[in-house]
Amino acid sequence: MNTFTSDISGKSFPETEKVQGKNIRYSLLNYIHEQKPGFGAESVMANEELNTFREKYISNYLTTQLGELTELEKEVVNSITQKTTLASKLADEDDHQSEPLGDRLADRVANFGGSWKFILFFSGFLILWIGINALFLHNKGFDPYPFILLNLFLSCVAALQAPVIMMSQNRQEDKDRQRAKKDYMINLKSELEIRALHEKLDHMIIHQQQELLEIQKIQIEMLNDIMKTVSGEVKSPGQQPN
Repeated sequence: MNTFTSDISGKSFPETEKVQGKNIRYSLLNYIHEQKPGFGAESVMANEELNTFREKYISNYLTTQLGELTELEKEVVNSITQKTTLASKLADEDDHQSEPLGDRLADRVANFGGSWKFILFFSGFLILWIGINALFLHNKGFDPYPFILLNLFLSCVAALQAPVIMMSQNRQEDKDRQRAKKDYMINLKSELEIRALHEKLDHMIIHQQQELLEIQKIQIEMLNDIMKTVSGEVKSPGQQPN
């Protein structure tokens, strides 16, 4: 297997891992040159070494713009350097997170308590309760007017329903915070990758312009040679023999 020696670490790596300095975008190449002054456009390094410098460069950029990096921002940096998809990773984390039974029960109670089914069901229950005691049993049943037992039952339902609904609201707020964090991570990664893409395009344009200039210089030299040859042939017939 063919290998090469890295100009960064002096270690040997497979030829497939070889990255030349001129193929690295300009801003990152300058950053590497600041860390390793001897590294230039003709120098070579391994792909894993380049990923290390990418991570340091992005971390340095974020620290300059945002201050100290949070765990979310560090995860975004790792995702960029490892070239992994952040959205699929976050979706996998959601799939593997199991909700406790109490939380699922609180959501179901809150959904039912805030629906028309609950209103219709409870209205029918109240009408049935009052009708049985006041009309059918002629106010001599198990809960005669003013329906003290019914008031106690309603108070208990309200006392239990309120904290359950609050639990569900707290869970929803926590979900919203997690969703906002994920949106922030994805947007941050998109911004950094778009910035890197612009820098890469600028580097490619500059590189292509340099190549075009070299081609033009060669063409001019060829034209000069042709002009000299043509001028020499024109002068040859006009010369007088000795």
